[in-house]
Amino acid sequence: MDLLNYIKDNAKEMGRTIVLPEGDSERTIKAADQILCQNISKLIILGNKDKILEKAKSWELQHISKAEIIDPTNHSRRAEMIDLLMELRSHKGLERAEAEKLVNNPLYLAPLLIKAGYADGEVAGAENSTGNVLRPAFQIVKTAEGSSVVSGAFIMILKDNKYGEDGIMIFADCAVNPDPNEKELAEIAISSADTAKKIAKIEPIVAMLSFSTKGSAKHPKAQKVIDALKIARERRPELIIDGEMQADAAIVEAIGLKKAPESKVAGRANVLVFPDLSSGNIAYKLVQRMAGAEAVGPILQGMAAPINDLSRGCSISDIVNLVAITANQASK
Repeated sequence: MDLLNYIKDNAKEMGRTIVLPEGDSERTIKAADQILCQNISKLIILGNKDKILEKAKSWELQHISKAEIIDPTNHSRRAEMIDLLMELRSHKGLERAEAEKLVNNPLYLAPLLIKAGYADGEVAGAENSTGNVLRPAFQIVKTAEGSSVVSGAFIMILKDNKYGEDGIMIFADCAVNPDPNEKELAEIAISSADTAKKIAKIEPIVAMLSFSTKGSAKHPKAQKVIDALKIARERRPELIIDGEMQADAAIVEAIGLKKAPESKVAGRANVLVFPDLSSGNIAYKLVQRMAGAEAVGPILQGMAAPINDLSRGCSISDIVNLVAITANQASK
C-alpha cells in the first residue's frame, strides 16, 4: 500500500476545509495549487487576494482561484471573529482594542475560523516558529476533551520494510514536550496508538522506550517509563503496549526474544514512544537522514481540532502531505 496516496484518497472523499494562514509564502501558494488540483481538500488561504493571485499567475498556477482567499484586515467575518475572541479570552483580561489587532494576525484568525466552524483544520509553520503557530491554537481551539497534553508524532516510512508494519512506524513525541511526566507520557502513548490506527491505518503495537529493558537498569528516568506504562494500561487495557524497553528490543525480533521473551511487543513494535523530546527528535532525524526514511509530520495529537505545524525547512510536498493528513484527522 502506498500510504500517502491512501491518505490523499481518503481526504478527497471527506471534503474537509483546511485553512492555510501563510498566504504570503511561495511554498504555501504552490502547495495550495497542487492540493486544489488534486481535490485533496477545500482551502481557505489567508492573505491579500490580489497579491496571491498575482503571484499564482506569475508562476503559471491554474487552480488557486478555487480557494477562498481572506484578507485578515478586511473581510465580512471580521466583527464575528473579534466577538468570538473576546468571548474566549476576555476572562484572561483581553481588551477589545487588543482583540481587534489580534484578528489581523493570520495565525490568530486561522484557529478562530476553525472554532467558528468555517474550517476543519489548519496547517502552518513554513514561515513561522512552532511557538507562534501553537500559542493561538492553545488559546482558541484548546486541547481535546480528556487530554492534558499535546504531542507531535511522525509517520516514518522506511525503505527497509522488515521494521514496523511493512516499513511504517509512528515515532512520538518528536516535536512538543521537552520532558513529559509519567501521566503525560501515558497520554502520548495512547494518542500515538490512535494516530497509528486512524491515520497510518495500522494496528498499533506500542513500545515505551528507555535505556533499560524490563529492569535491566535502575534509574528514575527508567521508572518514569514503567509508571507511564501502568497508567496507559489502566486507561486503555485493550492496547498492545509494553515497556520499559530499549529500541533494539522493541524492533528486532531476535533481540526482543532474548531481552523480553514474555512480551507481546518486543521485536514487533510499530509505535515507538520516546521518554523525552531530546531522544524523540534526535531519533527521527537520524532515521530520516541516515536511513533515508520519509518523515511525515509532525502530526499534532491531543488538540480539539487538527492544527499541524510544519518545519520551516519543509518542501511543497510536505505541505501537501500534511494538509491531507489534517483532513483525515478532521474526519467526524
